[in-house]
Amino acid sequence: MSGTLVREVESPTVVNVALTLALLRRGPGDPTFRRAGALTWRTSRQESGPVTYAIEQLTPHRVRATAWGPGGPELLEGLTALVGIDDDPSGFVPSHPVLTDGVRRFPGLRVPRTGRVLEALVPAIIEQKVLGVDAFAAQRRLLHRFGEPAPGPAPDGMRVFPTAEQWAAIPSWEWHVAGVDPSRARAAQAAARLGTQLERLAVRHASDPTSVYRGLRSIPGIGVWTAAEVGSRALGDADAVPFGDFHVAKDVGIALLGRRIDDAELAELLEPWRGHRYRVVRLVHLSPLARTERRGPRMARVDHRRI
Repeated sequence: MSGTLVREVESPTVVNVALTLALLRRGPGDPTFRRAGALTWRTSRQESGPVTYAIEQLTPHRVRATAWGPGGPELLEGLTALVGIDDDPSGFVPSHPVLTDGVRRFPGLRVPRTGRVLEALVPAIIEQKVLGVDAFAAQRRLLHRFGEPAPGPAPDGMRVFPTAEQWAAIPSWEWHVAGVDPSRARAAQAAARLGTQLERLAVRHASDPTSVYRGLRSIPGIGVWTAAEVGSRALGDADAVPFGDFHVAKDVGIALLGRRIDDAELAELLEPWRGHRYRVVRLVHLSPLARTERRGPRMARVDHRRI
C-alpha cells in the first residue's frame, strides 16, 4: 500500500508522546528513530510490512500520527497503545519525594506498547553485558547493513528493522564485523527463528505478559533482564523491572534510600509499587533529584571485532 495515512487520537489524561517514545530509541544515531522539531519519526516492521511514521503532539491530550508504507494501517490501529494512552498509571502512588517530584515534573510520561517483540528483543540481546555505546554502535552497523530504506518521506539514513528470516540468516562473520560476540549472536538468531511464534504469543496474552516472559526465557541466552527490556517496550508492562542491570539497583537505591543496594534489596524496595515498578525505575532515571555516584566500578569496554 502506498500513500499517506493519518490518524488523530484523544487521551482522557495528559500524555507526553516525545518522552514516552524516547524509550524506543536505542542510543544516538539509531537509524529507526529520529527527532526533528516537533515530530518524532520512527520506522517499524509490522506483520503487514514496513512502515515509517511521524508522531506530533497537538495538545496535551491529542496526538496525530502520519504513516507511510504497507504497515501503515496496522501501525495506526495500535496508536493508542503505542503512545501510552492505554497505559493506566492511576493506581500509582509515588509516596517518595523523588517520585512525587518526578510525577509533577514529567506529566504524561507513559509506558509504550509497540506490540513488536522482535524489535525490542534483538537490540536487548545485543546490549547484554556490554557498554551501551558499543551495543548501540553494533546495532547501527547491522541495521545499515541489513535493514531496508524507510518508506515515505523519512529523514535521510533511516532504516527499517530486518525481518525475522533476515536476522536468522546473518552470517557469523557479519555479527563479528558489527561487534557482536558469538554468544549474543547465537541468542539473537535463536530468537529470530522463533520470531513469528513470539509475536503471536504477545498478541494472545496482551493483557497478561507472564506467558510471553516464560516463552522468552525458554530461549537460550535470554534471562530476566532481556525479557524485561522487551516488556517495557513491546508489551507496555509498567511492572517490567530489569533485574540484573549493571546500574538499576544502584541508581534506585541511591535515589530512594541514599545508598547502594543489590537486586534482592531492589525487589524488596519496589514491592509496594508492584504493578508500577518499572514506572519507578523510569522516574528515577529521569529525575534531576536522583543522586548518582560519579565514581565507582565501570564495565570494561571490549571490542569484539578485534577478538
